[in-house]
Amino acid sequence: MPHRVAVLALDGVMPFDLGIPTRVLSEAWDADGAPHYEIVICSLDGAPVRTNAGFSISVDHDRSALAGADTVVIATQEPSAAMLANGSADPLVVEVLRSLPPSTRVVSTCTSAFVLAAAGLLDGRAATTHWTLTDRFAALFPSVEVRPDVLFVDAGRVLTSAGAAAGIDLFVHIVRSDHGAAVANDAARRCVVAPWRDGGQAQFIAHPTPPESSLGTGPTRAWALGRLHLPLTLAELASHAAMGKRTFSRRFVAEVGVTPLQWLIAQRVDRARTLLESSDLPVERIATEAGFGSATLLRQHMHAIMGITPQHYRRTFQAPDAVPAP
Repeated sequence: MPHRVAVLALDGVMPFDLGIPTRVLSEAWDADGAPHYEIVICSLDGAPVRTNAGFSISVDHDRSALAGADTVVIATQEPSAAMLANGSADPLVVEVLRSLPPSTRVVSTCTSAFVLAAAGLLDGRAATTHWTLTDRFAALFPSVEVRPDVLFVDAGRVLTSAGAAAGIDLFVHIVRSDHGAAVANDAARRCVVAPWRDGGQAQFIAHPTPPESSLGTGPTRAWALGRLHLPLTLAELASHAAMGKRTFSRRFVAEVGVTPLQWLIAQRVDRARTLLESSDLPVERIATEAGFGSATLLRQHMHAIMGITPQHYRRTFQAPDAVPAP
């Protein structure tokens, strides 16, 4: 019997996010092609729901669909001014969520974590939400362990995702947890998305690197990218830029937003990722090619930046016809 999923659309729902559960879960099939999930969309009263995009969506079910669901999803809702001001939610929504059986799995995408928190479902649990609102979320709900730098959090009965497309990662994770990696990978392939990005994988609010020019640190960055396999030092970088180390470091941070060492490590991790995806080189050799010198250092830095080991990254992202080396 398919696992029953009810997706609750509230006023201000975001259409893209509302479609994610159905899009991903409907691609999860058993060996005979039968669907693993039965998904319905509902509103509180069965009436059309106003979206945040200037149109309304008709639904086929009211909140009674939630009572018989194995999993309840709160699709991303545009946070109201009251919610952001004091953490309050519609009393009826709070009542409905609190009345769900303890066996019901509850999932929120993006800012709907505010709704779950207002209903008390996140008390004492870890959770995440859109990175622009994690500070506000933490201030409003001090009993929740807020994780601002992850794609999603699986806290057992309750799962939350960060902004927008992180919901895709969460639902692929749910398929994987329910039915294994093969089913999840097939579903992800049919959705044309990455099969897996670890829930602990950091999301970076990147400082855009300025275009190369004949001035500043741009030429030195380009020079360093061609020498990532070498043990580059701050003194060597500064010397190439014809600057003192302190001046170079200040200029580098002003232009790029991170220190030279942080930038260099990130570029080396990117180089290692490319080799893990595209080659069958042993991890130790990849560590050398990327400039880390040892597999131990590569593992440390890759885990610190991405929350995943080189071996796990390779198993997840390498082309299917590649034969990974140990």
